[in-house]
Amino acid sequence: MKPYTILVADDEPKIADVISDYLQKAGYSVACAYTGRDAISMTETVRPSLVVLDLMLPDMTGEEVCTHLRTRTSVPVLMLTAKHAEEDRLRGLLLGADDYVTKPCSPKEVVARVGAILRRSYRGETLANRLVYRHGNLVIDDEKQLALRGGTDASLTLMEYRLLATLCRHPGRVFNREELIEAAFGLDFRGESRAIDAHIKNLRSKIEDDPKRPVYIQTVYGMGYRFGILES
Repeated sequence: MKPYTILVADDEPKIADVISDYLQKAGYSVACAYTGRDAISMTETVRPSLVVLDLMLPDMTGEEVCTHLRTRTSVPVLMLTAKHAEEDRLRGLLLGADDYVTKPCSPKEVVARVGAILRRSYRGETLANRLVYRHGNLVIDDEKQLALRGGTDASLTLMEYRLLATLCRHPGRVFNREELIEAAFGLDFRGESRAIDAHIKNLRSKIEDDPKRPVYIQTVYGMGYRFGILES
């Protein structure tokens, strides 16, 4: 089996080299980028399985790079951030990051987070090959692991896709945060449970006609989330 390829985007070569060494020892293929533009370009040429993205790059912010990647790809993103405030971390998740590590960080923790994201992003569970809702307004293609809204790719991240796929498997069932995390990602999820709220908000913005009045991903107040309609 071909090893996963990890793109490490950090403008400090010493940090990038240390993280790369640990990832290679863990069996991954690694490429490095030292600017935001290089990270974007290499994502298209190298086709990495995951991007480790520092927020402090010389030409672009990590947030700008992440936003750009989310318009073109569903590659998982692990953010490296020196920002400790919860709102800063949630902002990164809302932009499409799958997880974050706060600097200064242990390279062993980075490797562990990379492994956890890859396991929950690429594990082989599937649902019916193609689910169609509201006469084609929303189509979930599990073979390609994407969602179409009105016939157009909704550009979901892999984390967002797994949340949507999990809820679709059990229409009407209410999941609290912890149940949804375990069902979608398994016990190796390392983020805060409230981070799921940020991913759900992002998911709604991509598949709902009116995210403030969601039809598909509904909130059951005081309980959790459910998929609100049956297949049509």
